[in-house]
Amino acid sequence: MRWLVLLWTLWALAVPPAQAAPADAGGDILVMLHLPAPHFRADGYGGASYRDDAGRQARQRIATALAREHGMELMEDWPMPALNVDCFRMRLGAGRSQEAVLAALARDRRVAWAQPIQEFSAQAAGADDPLYRVQPAAAPWQLEQVRKLATGRKVLVAVIDSGVEANHPDLAGQVAVQENFVDGQAYQAEEHGTAVAGVIAARAGNGVGIAGVAPQARLMALRACWQEGAGTRCNSFTLAKALNYALLHHAQVINLSLSGPQDRLLQQLVGVAQARGIRVVGAYDPARSDGGFPANSPGVFAVDCDDAPRHGARALLAPGRDIPTTMPGARWGMVSGSSYAAAHVSGMLALIGELKPALAGEQLREGIVRTGGRAPLTGIDLCATIMRITGKCSCACPNPTTDSLARTP
Repeated sequence: MRWLVLLWTLWALAVPPAQAAPADAGGDILVMLHLPAPHFRADGYGGASYRDDAGRQARQRIATALAREHGMELMEDWPMPALNVDCFRMRLGAGRSQEAVLAALARDRRVAWAQPIQEFSAQAAGADDPLYRVQPAAAPWQLEQVRKLATGRKVLVAVIDSGVEANHPDLAGQVAVQENFVDGQAYQAEEHGTAVAGVIAARAGNGVGIAGVAPQARLMALRACWQEGAGTRCNSFTLAKALNYALLHHAQVINLSLSGPQDRLLQQLVGVAQARGIRVVGAYDPARSDGGFPANSPGVFAVDCDDAPRHGARALLAPGRDIPTTMPGARWGMVSGSSYAAAHVSGMLALIGELKPALAGEQLREGIVRTGGRAPLTGIDLCATIMRITGKCSCACPNPTTDSLARTP
C-alpha cells in the first residue's frame, strides 16, 4: 500500500514554473540606528504614527549621510521596534570593501551596529484522510489518540518560510495571516512553505490528504524565503522582517525550517521571542558542525530527522523521511529533510501550548520524553511527553507519575 501511495505522490510532484528571483542582496549590509525608547508601540506597527514620525525622518537623514560618507546606496529600511532599532539596507559602491565599511560603521556613534546580509537555506531534500496511514508519525506518535486531548486549538504558529498555498484543500481556513517580506515579488505559493505548513496544521477528518500534527492550530504564513531552482533561499533582512512581525503579532510558536551562519540581528530577535515565552523551532543542518543557526542557539528547539546520526542533547529527533504533505496546486507529495522534522515539533509544541500555555521553556524542554532506541521510531514519545507535562493521557500510556511537571499550573 505504501509503495503505491509513494508512486502516486511522486507522479503528483510536477515542478512548478520557475519564478523570477528577488534582487540579489549579496554584498549588501544592514545598518541599525537606535529608536528613542518612548517610540515603541507594538500596536502601532506599520501605521502612519510609526513610520512617518519626525524621528524617522531624522534617522532617514542620518542613514542617507552614512551611505554618502561610505560610498553606499540606501536601498530600503524597515522598523524593528522589537529591538528598538530601524534597520537600513545599503548597497556597497564599486570597489568598496565590505570589511572596511563595517569596521568604520562600528566606530560611528550614530550606529547601533552594522552587519552583512547573510544567506540562509531550507533544510529539505526533496484517520479518514487518505494519506494519514502512511504518515510516519501517525502510529508512533499516536496522533489519532492525542487529538482526543489536544488539537492545537487557537495556538498561533508563525511559519517563516517560502509562500504557503492558503486555499489548498488541506489548508483552507488554517491560515490566519499571510504576509510577504521578499522584495521584488508578490506573495506566491511555493513548495517548501506549503509542505511545512501541512505537516504542522493540515486539516483532519476532511476526507482528503493528510492530517497535521496540530490540525486546529492557526498559521501565520510569513514569506521570508523564495524558491530558487530546486532550493529555497532567505537572507538576514527578509528573515528579520518576518521575525519582527511574528513578535509584534503574538505568535506562540515560530517555525524556522532553515539554517545558516550566526547572525547578530536574527539572534537578538530570537532572544526577544524566547524572553516573551515564544517557542522557537529550528532545523538542524548536518552540513554544519554545530547544526547551524538557529538550531545552535540556546533555548531553540533544534530538530533533526529521527534516522540521522545522534547529536546528544543538541537536537530532538522527529519524523523527517518520506513525509506525505501538502504541495502547491492542490496536490500532495513526499518530502524529506530536517525542515519537516522541525515542523513535527512545532506541531507538538502547539498541542502542548493548548494544554499548558504558560509553561516555561526550560520546563517544557525537560518534559520532552525521548524513546531512546525503541522501534519503530527513535526520537520523541509524544504521548509520554504530554502525560509528563500535563498529567493527562489518551494513549496507551503507563500510569501518570508524580513528576513535578505534571503538577505545574
